[in-house]
Amino acid sequence: MASTNPTQGLSGAASVVKKASGLYIGMAVVFIILGILAIVEPTVAGLAVTILVGWLLIFGGAAHLVAAFSGGGAGRVIWQVLIGIVFIAGGIYYLTHPLLGLGTLTLLLAVIILMAALFELIAYFGSRGAAGSGWLLMNAIITLFLGGLIWFHWPSSTVWAIGTLVGVNLLMTGISRLMLGLAARKLVSA
Repeated sequence: MASTNPTQGLSGAASVVKKASGLYIGMAVVFIILGILAIVEPTVAGLAVTILVGWLLIFGGAAHLVAAFSGGGAGRVIWQVLIGIVFIAGGIYYLTHPLLGLGTLTLLLAVIILMAALFELIAYFGSRGAAGSGWLLMNAIITLFLGGLIWFHWPSSTVWAIGTLVGVNLLMTGISRLMLGLAARKLVSA
């Protein structure tokens, strides 16, 4: 039966939004705490990322092995099995040698960041003179500095690079989610 009071339905939605925003704020606080912990202990956070990557590689390898037998001919089966074996071997490597794996991930991170800086520079020179193109140059310079910092200090950057970046990411994610949750609460209250 339909309600004769149209605002009655809105109050139900408001309570749902208020409850959901409370969960969102709680999740944000967890992200902030994890981010701070990762920044304080970047080596532990980096090792946790390495172990996560190891498990993801193992699960990805298992998925390739299962997918290998879904049809498509002998050539496809062989390649899928080989890819699955490489993924699983890489995952086992990361799980059994997490410090070496962290070093490998750090070096890969440096290469990725340096490549991103190069692409930002190319984008800047391609759009030079356009409004806001200076931001591309600034981003490229900062990214180049960060990538160079990790690259030139490798392997000692292994201790801090991934854990610190993950920590900053978690912290910023938490802060942005907290602000969104508080804004939703404020909107419902108004």
